[in-house]
Amino acid sequence: MKINVEVDCTPEEARRFLGLPDVSKANEAYVDAVLKAMQGTANLEQLHAMTSQLAPMGELGMKFFQNFIDGSMMRPRKGD
Repeated sequence: MKINVEVDCTPEEARRFLGLPDVSKANEAYVDAVLKAMQGTANLEQLHAMTSQLAPMGELGMKFFQNFIDGSMMRPRKGD
């Protein structure tokens, strides 16, 4: 037997329902720090070095995220 449940809610409602912490202030601080750091970059090599250091898990995290995005773009969607 297979049961599908579809819930229509905002990300904020889902976060509260699941009991996850509100990290919006930490996210704002992280984004502000990244934007300030990016203003001082003059070329792509500097930008790459800066983002590799700021990203969680550094270079490995960036490669994992890139592979995740690439894989999701290649995968056929349900109903296609």
